[in-house]
Amino acid sequence: MYPSLTLKPGREKSAYNYHPWIFSGAVQRMPNAPNGSIVQVLASDYASIGFGFFDPESQITCRIFHFTDGPDPDLNPDLGPLYWTDKIANAYALRKAFVLNNDTDSCRLIHAEGDYFPGLIIDIYGHGTDAPLAVIQLGTKGAESLAKDIVAGLAAIDIPYVFLKNAQNTEVQNTNGWLTQALPFGNGIIMKENGLSFRVDYQKGQKTGFFLDQRENRDLVKALSKGKSVLNAFGYTGGFSAYALAGGATEVVSVDISGEATATCEENVKMNFPDAEHTAIAADCFDYIRNCNRTFDMIVLDPPAFAKNARSVNNATRGYKELNMAALKALNPGGILFTFSCSQHVDRDLFGKILFGAAADTGLRVRILQRMSQPADHPTDIYHPEGEYLKGLVLTVL
Repeated sequence: MYPSLTLKPGREKSAYNYHPWIFSGAVQRMPNAPNGSIVQVLASDYASIGFGFFDPESQITCRIFHFTDGPDPDLNPDLGPLYWTDKIANAYALRKAFVLNNDTDSCRLIHAEGDYFPGLIIDIYGHGTDAPLAVIQLGTKGAESLAKDIVAGLAAIDIPYVFLKNAQNTEVQNTNGWLTQALPFGNGIIMKENGLSFRVDYQKGQKTGFFLDQRENRDLVKALSKGKSVLNAFGYTGGFSAYALAGGATEVVSVDISGEATATCEENVKMNFPDAEHTAIAADCFDYIRNCNRTFDMIVLDPPAFAKNARSVNNATRGYKELNMAALKALNPGGILFTFSCSQHVDRDLFGKILFGAAADTGLRVRILQRMSQPADHPTDIYHPEGEYLKGLVLTVL
């Protein structure tokens, strides 16, 4: 039996609609349990709703990972090691069906609530090679408590190397390091995506080392870049740059404020296109776009999240607007702008309004060619729209 958390009367609606977050204000009776415990969530009439990770220190008091349909104890799941191994196996089957192939050996394997495993991110690199690697991020105490089961689940799908990357997380106690034996070579790994190769610094790079969520959007850049001069702003390690060159871009300029990322960007471009017309610049992207005194046929804006929380949305809105105004002005007539926001607190409607404001203030005629989101290996539970964080638009100016 697990400790139970009971909801207030009338507060069950969200949970009955399979939304996995239980907020503190909805709770009538808290369990006497430590942070990270698995608890049973009960309705006010004590009907069983599900099981989740308890966190008394967060506004989100419980994150449900398994929903049930009644109070009968026989309906309770066996939450032993096989339960978590099966979750990983089911997620792996989805990735093999939709993402992994001979040209792409890397993807997101577990996407937190999108794969019914709150607090856990797993990215895999080098699938099918001699040294497949999983890089994991543990965002809650509940996920942290299952680290051994997670490693076992990865071993069951033939991923023997597991690195924990929690540099930006302050809640869990685990620090960065190997949860298994270390890879037998260096600090980086070469991954393959849609036939292109990239070096990934999974230990020091941002997130798990590479932004796998932009795979399909990079492919769209490739399809539209033939014969164009391209600016890749916030270019990080050059994913969009390499794809633009693969599509036949005549020139690519990559800009990122990080000197280390810029150096890796140059390495990645040369690995794929040693003779390409490519320039990598370590600079503030806002300043570069405003002051570069030139124009481009295509600009890609893939900035970091400007809104880390709800309180920062107003400042983020101004930042996105100023950035996109500068980019629209830096486009040649007929030019194309790929523009993104990965801020969860800036939803798709707000982002569209920001871009409308940017276009209106420039006085340019702007059309939407396509809307973009995250790919199949970053699934969103239909009952948990908060999981859809990446949004983008392809715009063109007259």
